[in-house]
Amino acid sequence: MPRGRITPDALVSAAADLADKIGFENVTLAALAKRFGVRDASLYTHIRSLADLQERVGLRALSEWAEALSAAVAGRAGRDALTAFADTYRTLATEHPGRYAATRHPVPPERAAETPGVMRIIEVCYALLRGYDLSEPDATDAVRFLRSTLHGFSDLEATGAFTADHSIDVSWRRAVDALHHTLTNWTKIH
Repeated sequence: MPRGRITPDALVSAAADLADKIGFENVTLAALAKRFGVRDASLYTHIRSLADLQERVGLRALSEWAEALSAAVAGRAGRDALTAFADTYRTLATEHPGRYAATRHPVPPERAAETPGVMRIIEVCYALLRGYDLSEPDATDAVRFLRSTLHGFSDLEATGAFTADHSIDVSWRRAVDALHHTLTNWTKIH
């Protein structure tokens, strides 16, 4: 890529793509500079540090997720919304492992608050749960349960931890069905 084409946005995009290929934890300024055919020091014109770049990749990934998850649940409710949300979550996590890892990278609250994607994901989660008639504090507990379940399954799948000779897709469907059943009966669980 020619030097004149380096912008903060181009660096973040290239870092996100690189993360999907080699892992988020393996993205370095040296590797990124190499992709642009420049020296590491040239990147500091556009970013403050590796930590700054990691935050930006994380925020970009969260914005991408917000868009995809919003589109998936639009016009749906209950089981249909949950299934669309869960399937989209799984696809994003397994097809974009570097970006997925970036979504879990710590971002200062003030930076997260400046990013519409972060708030949009929260809104989508709570909208999904309104289909189950959940209000606070049950909704917060349910969001944590939902995220933990989807993250756990997707992370284990992405790392190849499921080795049994049984369809992962069947297990996924059963997990989503169990989520639906649990969310439907959430207020009865105490």
